[in-house]
Amino acid sequence: MARYVDGYVLPVPEARLADYLELAKLAGKVWKEHGALEYVECVARDVKPGVHTSFPQAVKLKEGEIVIFAWAIYESREHRDRVMDAVMKDPRIKQDPGNMPFDGQRMFWGGFETIVEL
Repeated sequence: MARYVDGYVLPVPEARLADYLELAKLAGKVWKEHGALEYVECVARDVKPGVHTSFPQAVKLKEGEIVIFAWAIYESREHRDRVMDAVMKDPRIKQDPGNMPFDGQRMFWGGFETIVEL
């Protein structure tokens, strides 16, 4: 059975990485409590600018920033929609837009149906 994955890529100032980690741990807890099967956040350690495209280029990475790659897994798109509806209503994830530990305007995300799982 194909599962559904939401993937996220975003830039975080290295000076705010601890703040981001705190937010990511809270987000993971909220997503899991509302039914996400898995929630993972990763910090880039081996990503380089490419010739045409790359993670750093995709988020217009600036000096002193690092790339975060994250995903959440769900049973299906319908399950994801139910989880996301609950997450978006959860007051614990409400953040002051002026004090976010990342630039949301350079973040990108999308939903994917799995085609291979080993």
